[in-house]
Amino acid sequence: MKRILVLFMILAIIFSIIGCSSPSINSSKQPKNQGRTIIDSYGREVEIPEVVERIVPLGNAPRLITYLGLSEKVVGIPQCEHTDSPLMAYAYINRDNWKDLPNVGNDSLGAGEWYPEEILSCQPDIIITNYEKEVANNIQSQTGIPVVSVSTPPLFSEEYNNTLRIIGEACGVSERAETIIKFINSSLEDIKKRTSQIANENKPNVLAAGATFKGSHSIDGIYAKYPVFEILHAKDVAKDISDISTGLMVDREQLLAWDPDMIFFDASSMELVNMDYSEDPTFFHQLKAVKEGQLYQWPNSTWHWSNVEIPLVTAYYVGALLYPEAFDDIEFEKKTAEIFELFLNKSDYLSILEKEDVGYKKVILGE
Repeated sequence: MKRILVLFMILAIIFSIIGCSSPSINSSKQPKNQGRTIIDSYGREVEIPEVVERIVPLGNAPRLITYLGLSEKVVGIPQCEHTDSPLMAYAYINRDNWKDLPNVGNDSLGAGEWYPEEILSCQPDIIITNYEKEVANNIQSQTGIPVVSVSTPPLFSEEYNNTLRIIGEACGVSERAETIIKFINSSLEDIKKRTSQIANENKPNVLAAGATFKGSHSIDGIYAKYPVFEILHAKDVAKDISDISTGLMVDREQLLAWDPDMIFFDASSMELVNMDYSEDPTFFHQLKAVKEGQLYQWPNSTWHWSNVEIPLVTAYYVGALLYPEAFDDIEFEKKTAEIFELFLNKSDYLSILEKEDVGYKKVILGE
């Protein structure tokens, strides 16, 4: 009898062990977030989850993920992305969603700061940034979280398209990335067809001033090789002052030498421009554009880094001013709504800019 009892006990233990070691039906049905490898802009092979649901964006990434429809997956955001200014369009439309998120860094004026402990507290699946390779490696080492870093190439370039593709692949929105890229390319092609055959002698000389780089500037802060002027084939008086598209300071003698027919100012700089005018109106009235009332305001194309949606809208606005006949079939409000709807999911964003007096308009200095 004792032998039989011992035998039953041994069999019970064996079946118990087998039962514990065998996967249950329920557990076998649970989905597993398998890893995969992605190559970022710097050739880094990064192991990331199969499905990305939680994102911490640093640097230029908050803007890019907004374009790709990923803003609701953000779980931590740099402090500089909190704004009340509609000129920072991607952040402005997300201000309610992002306002209570943990502060994970600061990129204001190129600070390039990140806070590892705060990032870890957000438990992101992935960090997306445009920081350089060494910095991306450092962040990944400090946090143990995959970091996908993309470059910050010139606006409207194929490299910019590839940046969108990498983020799209990493976050499972490749189709959305291709939709954005297709729209950008078709818009550029449309603008090219309208402007590429216009003779130079029929074009006014133009200048982009009141430029925004490391803060706002008056008329002596200008853009060279301004992307909007480039795609419009405009006669940019500052085109040859730099080999790259950039903002820089010039002296007033150079402005007088250029003496452009039309001057365009960043909206955020108009207060400085008007203050400057009140202190030295004589200088300003030597300029042809001032004397003939050819001064215009546009929303900033740049805030930390370049926007895409605002420069596209600006291209149609400026194109209609420079070459009225070439753009006479464009309904500006309709085109604007189309662009803002795609990039920001906010077709009436032009009205927001206008309400805050940072939209498109002709300006009179001192008013």
